[in-house]
Amino acid sequence: MLESAVSPQPAPPAWEGALPHAAVLPKPSEARPRILIVDGDSEYRTSTGHFLADHGFLVLEAENAGAARDLLSQYTIDIVVLDVNISGEDGLAITRALSVHQDVCVIIVSELASEIDRIVGLEAGADDYLPKPASARELLARIRAVRRRLSKSAKLEQATSICYLFSGWSLDIDRRQLRDQLGTITSLSDGEFTLLRAFVERPQRVLTRDQLLEYARGANCDAYDRAIDTQISRLRRKLGMTGNNDLIRTVRNEGYMFVAKVVQR
Repeated sequence: MLESAVSPQPAPPAWEGALPHAAVLPKPSEARPRILIVDGDSEYRTSTGHFLADHGFLVLEAENAGAARDLLSQYTIDIVVLDVNISGEDGLAITRALSVHQDVCVIIVSELASEIDRIVGLEAGADDYLPKPASARELLARIRAVRRRLSKSAKLEQATSICYLFSGWSLDIDRRQLRDQLGTITSLSDGEFTLLRAFVERPQRVLTRDQLLEYARGANCDAYDRAIDTQISRLRRKLGMTGNNDLIRTVRNEGYMFVAKVVQR
């Protein structure tokens, strides 16, 4: 299946900021990998897209960053095949933004293919770098190799990572990331992360301010008595963004209790 999004006007270079969340639409039931080809050469997009579609991929096309942004906001993209020479855009900036803001594989295919170009592209976050002209068959082999490598890495991370699920949120201990149901990351300070970890590891139990201070000191956080109240107030505001305004309950003359049901994964 081959889909296309061609934007008649060049988009502003907005890749330095956060990218749109790419989980608006679910993957189709057959769960075929979805590839986005971002390239100004329409002939290359079409021929490569048809080849990959014939080999079991769902393929979308974009001629520039603006069209790519639109597709990233509508679909869950597994792989982006990208030319760094996109009309008026910095393909390396796109690569950096994708590697930071989305869980997506990036393969650069470009005529800029000197050793320095390849090193810069890989250090910008690309998972692979092919020189143009590259055959569609080699690109397919590279895509499959990258997917195998990422699959093994994901399985290893799942086996070693600790994650706590509660009230539509997930707290990844190793990555120190708090995500909502759509996968959007909510930033936490060191103190906020330490306190939230203390709560999710001891749910539905009263924790005194002294206990919370000890947890904070053990994590090398700068904390003092009244700062605990400030950190908890900030945590409440952030957790309340999903409508859960009372996950951390004040127990008068005792301390605080995390009232949500917590599941460790």
